[in-house]
Amino acid sequence: MNSFFSVIISVYNKEQYIRDTLQSVLNQTYKDFEIIIVNDGSSDNSLSVLNQFDDARITIINQDNQGASQARNNGISRATGKFIALLDGDDLWDKTFLENIKTLIANHPEYSVFTTAIAHKYGDKISPVPYSFKATANVSILDYFKASERHTILSGSSTVFKKDILDVTGNFDTDIKSGQDTDLWIRIGLHYPIVFLNKVLVYYVQNQNSLSNTTTDLNNKSRFDNYKFEEKENVHLKKFLDNNRFSLALLAKLNKNKKAYKYYKSEISKKNLSLKRRFLLIAPIWLTKQFLKLRKVKNTKTYYPILDDTKSS
Repeated sequence: MNSFFSVIISVYNKEQYIRDTLQSVLNQTYKDFEIIIVNDGSSDNSLSVLNQFDDARITIINQDNQGASQARNNGISRATGKFIALLDGDDLWDKTFLENIKTLIANHPEYSVFTTAIAHKYGDKISPVPYSFKATANVSILDYFKASERHTILSGSSTVFKKDILDVTGNFDTDIKSGQDTDLWIRIGLHYPIVFLNKVLVYYVQNQNSLSNTTTDLNNKSRFDNYKFEEKENVHLKKFLDNNRFSLALLAKLNKNKKAYKYYKSEISKKNLSLKRRFLLIAPIWLTKQFLKLRKVKNTKTYYPILDDTKSS
């Protein structure tokens, strides 16, 4: 008999985190799920940690290192559940996460994509994510792009969707090594509204070794060129893309990649950026670094690597 949820966990060198992550799934109050863990060629002791768990619901797939996109796609291809629940190998679920998602699905059977609020976890400090919309109800049906102007409402650990929507959206893009989540969220947002539960049930564990914090090669990130036509017709998509382009432009500037900086900057409609972001886009590198260091001191999630002053292109 197939499980209701298929929990997909991609793991690459997460030996310090994966035990707590997996235990947060096994502790769920709703029990009808399978767990498919794809060990993406870890070179640490992640696999040894995983092998210590003895639960019939766990399937471990070992593959050579092929990246998070291929790992997730491989896991999803083995899934038997009607609904896919994604979880990164270093994040945590509240014990009622799946129970709450199951209730959302039962109450909103006409929808296909579900998520909850998340919080960032910095050691013992928990910081709920500040979203760009004011939730007037416990459950909201949202346009992904309009609701994600400040922080995405979908994440690699809070998103649950009907498996068959991938027949429409396609799978994770294996050509994108970092930011593949965002690319899939865009395709989901173009086709499906999001059922959002305004309750923190997922904890993003701040890990300086995570892919988003270590991948600075812009060739491994999305250029968002696939959505040139759609953004002309969708102002909320255009604003969403421009704010992501801002992040990449800033990354290019910090890495002294003038060509990439010029490209991303030219694609942005400045009216879609806040005054602070407009300033950071043109500010001298030294001032931008000082701003980002201040954010780091405040334990605020930083999406742009803070480079050493001696680093050259």
